[in-house]
Amino acid sequence: MTSISPTPNLPLPRAHAADVHDLIRVQGARENNLKNVTVDIPKRRLTVFTGVSGSGKSSLVFGTIAAESQRMINETYSAFLQGFMPTLARPDVDVLEGLTTAIIVDQERMGANSRSTVGTATDANSLLRILFSRLGQPHIGSPQAYSFNVASISGAGAVTMERAGKTVKERRSFTVTGGMCPRCEGMGTINDIDLTQLFDAAKSLNQGALTIPGYTPDGWGVRIFTGSGFLDADKPIRDYSAQELEDFLYREPVKVKVGDINMTYEGLVPKVQKAFLSKDREAMQPHIRVFVDRAVTFTTCPECRGTRLSAAARSSMVSGISIADACSLQISDLASWVRGLDEPSVSPLLSVLRQLLDSFVEIGLGYLSLDRPAGTLSGGEAQRTKMIRHLGSSLTDVTYVFDEPTIGLHPHDIERMNTLLLQLRDKGNTVLVVEHKPETIVIADHVVDLGPGAGTAGGTVCFEGTVEELRTSGTLTGRHFDDRSVLKDTVRTPTGALEIRGATKNNLQNVDVDIPLGVLVVLTGVAGSGKSSLVHGSIPAGADVVSIDQGGIRGSRRSNPATYTGMLEPIRKAFAKANGVKPALFSSNSEGACANCNGAGVIYTDLGVLATVATTCEVCEGKRFEASVLEYHLGGRDISEVLAMSVTEAEKFFGAGESRTPAAHAILVRLADVGLGYLSLGQPLTTLSGGERQRLKLASQMAEKGDVYVLDEPTTGLHLADVEQLLGLLDRLVDSGKSVIVVEHHQAVMAHADWIIDLGPGAGHDGGRIVFEGTPAELVAARSTLTGQFLAAYVGA
Repeated sequence: MTSISPTPNLPLPRAHAADVHDLIRVQGARENNLKNVTVDIPKRRLTVFTGVSGSGKSSLVFGTIAAESQRMINETYSAFLQGFMPTLARPDVDVLEGLTTAIIVDQERMGANSRSTVGTATDANSLLRILFSRLGQPHIGSPQAYSFNVASISGAGAVTMERAGKTVKERRSFTVTGGMCPRCEGMGTINDIDLTQLFDAAKSLNQGALTIPGYTPDGWGVRIFTGSGFLDADKPIRDYSAQELEDFLYREPVKVKVGDINMTYEGLVPKVQKAFLSKDREAMQPHIRVFVDRAVTFTTCPECRGTRLSAAARSSMVSGISIADACSLQISDLASWVRGLDEPSVSPLLSVLRQLLDSFVEIGLGYLSLDRPAGTLSGGEAQRTKMIRHLGSSLTDVTYVFDEPTIGLHPHDIERMNTLLLQLRDKGNTVLVVEHKPETIVIADHVVDLGPGAGTAGGTVCFEGTVEELRTSGTLTGRHFDDRSVLKDTVRTPTGALEIRGATKNNLQNVDVDIPLGVLVVLTGVAGSGKSSLVHGSIPAGADVVSIDQGGIRGSRRSNPATYTGMLEPIRKAFAKANGVKPALFSSNSEGACANCNGAGVIYTDLGVLATVATTCEVCEGKRFEASVLEYHLGGRDISEVLAMSVTEAEKFFGAGESRTPAAHAILVRLADVGLGYLSLGQPLTTLSGGERQRLKLASQMAEKGDVYVLDEPTTGLHLADVEQLLGLLDRLVDSGKSVIVVEHHQAVMAHADWIIDLGPGAGHDGGRIVFEGTPAELVAARSTLTGQFLAAYVGA
């Protein structure tokens, strides 16, 4: 028997120097409300950031880590290129080490452009156009012949050039074949403007005849008409001659001199079309949308029947289907059609197209169609559409940053999203997720919990570790992690019903349903089952409904909770009345603004390709108002001190005593009701988190008069603890005599409902039907739908 001598004790191989960089190190982060945060985040792992809304999660992940990664990548480009790129300031942090390239997949809605569709926002339309240009019969031209954004044009003329010392003239002609429908110019709809909604014919321009938002008699929009020389500014519009009316309404652009300024004069109708109708309706401000809905009627283009494409583009077929038909198909059906094409000449193209369309289905968006306008996608749908381009990416060692990827997802769909996040991690990427849902937190390799509270009460790391350690950590997230709502013992009795008959909007299949009134009703179902179509598109007109959708609120750094909610108006009037001066003095955007910083509180110095430097204004010391304005007081406080108050403090201040202001106090009560008591009145909207913006919008729109409130996913951006407060608010609304209809996926809201309407059974054309109506207890007992099965598991039934 051969004996084997033992291996001598050799020194262990030393780790390669490159392998020790396995952490993203953050030291001394102070962005927004972060309080000198120091944290180590493991690379090539899935890290979830939790904490109440406003605790500083987004400030750490997006405002610090992702922002610095993007800034440093931008610095690798030449100064010339950087001049065309957005200038990013360095985050307020001491040390950031171990960063990798960050790819941000956020909740921002897609395409505020009416020409943007799901197909154009991804690569799907481009690939389809190439496919049809190669295989389409009859052949009509290059890929742009199938694009609804390219018009067909032709031209000819003489070209003068120098050749061998001689001037030579040659005749040249050109032709571009595009796929744009000439009637609607690729919009799919034609509009008819009601002139009576643009102006009051009985008034002159100087008397304020124009009734268009923003067109005031002293504004440039009107001054260009009055100073053009084409019109009599003091003559009522109804007395205009035929030529004056033509000049006023339809004149082609022409250069004019208004005072000493050269300007372009254009008729009112084309001016309105360019200013309002070229934008996506969903992206308009509410008051602009009201004007457009009142003044313009949109009808489907009779020539292209809404496909946006020319007759030639619609006539070219592949396997009996035109590109218009392909774009109108549900993506899951389109993927099946593409798989059925066997054309070796375009096999690489078909392979890429199949992979892209399968990614839509895999991520749970197979119910969409490529011709769906991008502006109509919800925040969750837009985020998942952005994810698609990364699913098949062969990049590794990248940091993917997700902002609540489970928004708008049914519990069934969350399982699929979790699989995708884990796949990205397993390819060797660092995945950072800001999330509130326990179903996603539970798959994390590492958890960072911020808090303990929101706003100034947050901004510190309360916990770092595994999910199991979080459960026993004693933090707010840890305590609520395994909370499960219980079904109600008794439910409220309806006081009536809202009847919907024959609803067919989008994928609804002739739905008849009676929505109970006087109770809390929850509409649920998988993403794309038809919930929003039912409540936003099918509720009968005149039902006295206040609809609060998922649309994000927009605001500049000059906007704050006081201006957004309209609270500043009564506050300014109260200051003016108490001091006998004009209300305009108490606005940092008007007469009271500090002259040095124009009411911004800071001076911005633009350094070209380098980061813009912001320094606190030395004159007003960041207070934004003229010193003389701050001498006026109300209840012993000046206007800057009032704007620095928290909602809770201001509620007491304006509730009693000499500073009592009922109009402002009513708004403050609503802000406190939705859990925003910690916000300061003057905090810029740009610094608010997604959950804070959602609740600010909710508080603002609750002031509208209506008997029925429709809320579309109000739990978006809310921590488990915040959801409890929301449920209390919904109960108070119902108990005050209102009817509340909530479109929601959160099981805690479902369990709290008096009545549940479940749509499905699937998404797209597999949905659009009522699969259950009844109490939550009946849904759990039946377990007949996907929602019933998940709700039963949630409540432990």
